[in-house]
Formats: sequence, structure tokens, C-alpha cells
Amino acid sequence: MSPKSTFPLSDSWYHHFVSYGETDTMGVLYYAEYLHLFERARSLYIRERGMSYAEVEKRGIILPVREANCRYRAPIRFDDEIYIRVGIEKWSRASMRFVYEIWDAEKTTLHATGMTEHAAIGNEGKPVRIPEWLKELFD
Repeated sequence: MSPKSTFPLSDSWYHHFVSYGETDTMGVLYYAEYLHLFERARSLYIRERGMSYAEVEKRGIILPVREANCRYRAPIRFDDEIYIRVGIEKWSRASMRFVYEIWDAEKTTLHATGMTEHAAIGNEGKPVRIPEWLKELFD
């Protein structure tokens, strides 16, 4: 298997070596760590487009996760070299959906797929329309 062609065209690849502390007693990447990897990949995605997530927040937009899922396909073990692919699959008026794939170093084994959906929240803590500058940054 290789990275699928239906993945969003604007993507990023986050490179990672699994540390001992990220594994369970069987030496397998702990299931909750996948969401941490998704977050790191998402932060890279934003940074590669010219802005840090901290800057997005300074501009008054907070993107809390309102839904997340992960489908585990093949185990990842201590010291494995992996790549997390991330892109934006869907825009709504006040939310966006990131999708993820986790691949081995050769990008031949798909270890996991997932998604996180984020609401756009303003400084007052209420949903807001996603601003055009953010869409332009990501497109």
C-alpha cells in the first residue's frame, strides 16, 4: 500500500521516531499517543504555511477539537521511524476537518488513519465564522 491519491492535495508530512515513553508495556505505541502525533502534524501543517498556531490564536481564532477518531491498522513499536501525513479534508462555515495517515519510513505500511474536527471559536468563547485569511493560509 502507498499513500492514497484521494488525500487532500495541500498536505504536510511530520517525521517522528517513537520514544520508549510513548509505548505501553508491550512496546507498542500507546493508543492515546496517536492523537498527540496528529496534533504535532497539524502544528507543522500550520507552520509550513507561514504561521504558528500561537499566531492564529493571537489573531483571535481558537480551534478546539470537537471530534476525533483514529483507526489502528498495524502496530507501531518503540524506535520505529514513522511519517504522519496531514491535510484539510473539509471546510464548514465555523469548523474544519483535518485528516491523517501514519506510515512507516518507506511509506509502504499504513499504520493508522484518523481525523480531527475543529470548531472556530473567538476570544469570547463563542463560535465564529472561519476568517478568509485562515482559509487562504491553508489553501
